[in-house]
Amino acid sequence: MRLVIARCSVDYVGRLTAHLPEATRLLIHKADGSLLVHSDGGSYKPLNWMSPPCVFAEVEPNDEQADAGIAQIWEVTHKKTGDKLRVQLFEVLSDSDHHLGIDPGLMKDGVEAHLQELLAAQIERLGDGHELVRREYMTAIGPVDILARDEAGKSVAVEIKRRGEIDGVEQLTRYLELMNRDPLLAPVTGVFAAQEIKPQARTLAEDRGIRCVVLDYDDMRGTDSGAPRLF
Repeated sequence: MRLVIARCSVDYVGRLTAHLPEATRLLIHKADGSLLVHSDGGSYKPLNWMSPPCVFAEVEPNDEQADAGIAQIWEVTHKKTGDKLRVQLFEVLSDSDHHLGIDPGLMKDGVEAHLQELLAAQIERLGDGHELVRREYMTAIGPVDILARDEAGKSVAVEIKRRGEIDGVEQLTRYLELMNRDPLLAPVTGVFAAQEIKPQARTLAEDRGIRCVVLDYDDMRGTDSGAPRLF
């Protein structure tokens, strides 16, 4: 992982167009090729990013750009869509590389693990005709919570969270990109299932063709939540 703190401007060009004017930011270039642009606020959310599969390149600034104070140019291009994230670096304050090794993955809390167990036993909550293939279906980048088949026999990858946020959608997107390369599984559709799904996460998921399902934990385990009801 490469961590760079620099004064930079950022432009995203593709299906969406966005511009970040010159400011000091943290740039994170990961081993999987992804690039994330962070400010000193906004918690864990990057200001902009490019997800894999993508190609990273350092471009030499031309004379006009050099005269404008641009020292380096980074271009990250998505292999499938052609979308491009372009970073113009005016001053590099810090540049370091770190080898993190293989990550063991996120250890799910008791609620998420139980949600997975309950949904596997009640797979019809995804829709009529759905059938469970297996829990914890292993891929090269980690296990998918549930692999199922829909009423047409097509593969469905399910990512389960207690609270559904953007990082969960990104995680499922990476699984889907990988699984859809497997001719024995493709085409694979995605379901993002959680007790609560944030509006931004729902918007991103639906934009990527991922279906969102809200899970009622108390109903699934057959207990009364205590909430008022008519009947």
